[in-house]
Amino acid sequence: MKAARILDLEYLVFLDPSFSSLADDLPLAVPEGITGSRMLVDEREDLLAVAFRSGEEWYSTTFLYRRPDRDLLDRCEEGDLEIYQESRRSWAGAVREYYSVALAREVSPALEDLAPDREQRLESLLRGIWSRPVNGECLDCCCGSGVGSSVIRRMGMQPLSYDNDAALLARGLAAGRLLPDETMWIDAARAGEYLDPVPRGIAVMAGEINSFTRGVWEEILGQLLHLAREAIITVGTEGEAQQIREWATGAGFGARIHENDRDPFYDRWVCEVLSRG
Repeated sequence: MKAARILDLEYLVFLDPSFSSLADDLPLAVPEGITGSRMLVDEREDLLAVAFRSGEEWYSTTFLYRRPDRDLLDRCEEGDLEIYQESRRSWAGAVREYYSVALAREVSPALEDLAPDREQRLESLLRGIWSRPVNGECLDCCCGSGVGSSVIRRMGMQPLSYDNDAALLARGLAAGRLLPDETMWIDAARAGEYLDPVPRGIAVMAGEINSFTRGVWEEILGQLLHLAREAIITVGTEGEAQQIREWATGAGFGARIHENDRDPFYDRWVCEVLSRG
């Protein structure tokens, strides 16, 4: 487990019950009798996490997505304190890995339902639009079981994949399309609380956008558009694509839509969000 290795430990238990709770300012149930503690800082010496020993166990929490807890820090300083340093990016990947491994262990995967040529068709579409190679991180919004993430990785980018469906994430992790240190079980409408801006992002087969779901999808895709400088969003109908274009242009982005003849179902209509206006 990367998080434990970074803090030079054999094993580590995070107090926070889920990855999504890491952004919540809620009191933690900290064990009594702290006999040792370690603090982790990033390359700028900003605090990333604390770990502390109680009995035979080491526990931890991270401050990647929330302010440090002063009371907890005071308690950690009561014992023998050691300071460790790691890059913010590396630690974030380690935290994602910890919670993804727990999810894969605890959640039954959804059934596999991908068409045999799904990845090939999607890769053809993305390469046709993004013909210029760009290294770096690429968001996979509402990633499902990770077909987009698998394609992004083959294109030389690092996916940061997130979805609120634990069973689909478990399927993607089991199939190897999703990797633990790249995957987050979060509400996509809160993505900005966990992610920094990146060069590119996708949302493939974004879902059925109708009068009942319009508000939810506007929040979800609004987060994606403000996190990614370029985005590709695919939907099933022209009306859905037009709705996304309206949201994008209303938020100050340039956008265009077109029909995709590579796939008659999954990615029939495409909205390319080009740049801020």
